[in-house]
Amino acid sequence: MAYAPKTKDMTSKLLGDQWHRVRADVAAGEKLPALSRSYIHRLFESGRITVNNEASKPGYRLRLGDELKTDFKKSELDQIPEIDMPILYEDDSVIVVDKPAGVISHSRGKYWDEPSVASFIRQKIALQTGERAGIVHRLDRATSGVMVCAKNAAVLAYLQKQFSERSVKKSYVAVCHGIFKEKHAVIDAPIARNMKKPTTFMVNKSGKSAQTEYEVLKESAELSLVRFTPLTGRTHQLRVHSQFIGHPIVGDSFYGTNTDLPRLLLHAEKLDIQMPSGTRMIFVSNHPKEFHV
Repeated sequence: MAYAPKTKDMTSKLLGDQWHRVRADVAAGEKLPALSRSYIHRLFESGRITVNNEASKPGYRLRLGDELKTDFKKSELDQIPEIDMPILYEDDSVIVVDKPAGVISHSRGKYWDEPSVASFIRQKIALQTGERAGIVHRLDRATSGVMVCAKNAAVLAYLQKQFSERSVKKSYVAVCHGIFKEKHAVIDAPIARNMKKPTTFMVNKSGKSAQTEYEVLKESAELSLVRFTPLTGRTHQLRVHSQFIGHPIVGDSFYGTNTDLPRLLLHAEKLDIQMPSGTRMIFVSNHPKEFHV
């Protein structure tokens, strides 16, 4: 699929030969990564993204030879709506939020009108620019829980170094399918990008080293409440590892089974990190009400 901007308003032409059976909105999102998913859907609804010069639904599956055209104007982009979320802690250096499921950590580019953690903290940070200003670490859109953010560049570097050196202690809780044979163990399985589906990852011997400790907290007939402690920080690590051992996280349409649940049942419950003052602090978010077994 080729992408060639034609005008300053980014009229573009997308050829679908290499995207057979891929959803039209997914293809458009891959080639226009600066736009949010919600904005791309609005472009479809308004006829600004067409398939073979005709209006199309976002879920249309591309066929060989299909042509996508997209035409949007920068001036039509909405202001980012205000968003509110619980603040677990705040001082002159940091702000710790309790991110709701469904909210992104930060935008992916300039043309992004979706509220995020980054847009929420924007008025609280100083001398930082860009879509990721103040964002120390990410949580997936579908994951809720504790996120620490920095109010200035020096604190940002100080906290991010702890993540890169793995001195930050994190734990998550999840509701998983099935009953675990081993109630406490470490999953040690390398993770690589799934080239057949590039938005996902998979266990592969050629991937990067990845370890996850888990402990079963509670069980029912078909579900388990599990605490995960990632020992490494790979993208989608907990979701990939739980699927790998046969216990995908409930509500995970990427790595589990399709579900009508409104969210992924994965929650960042605790973050243990050293503050700029040198004091080590632990931030905790209560389990969401959906997390019952």
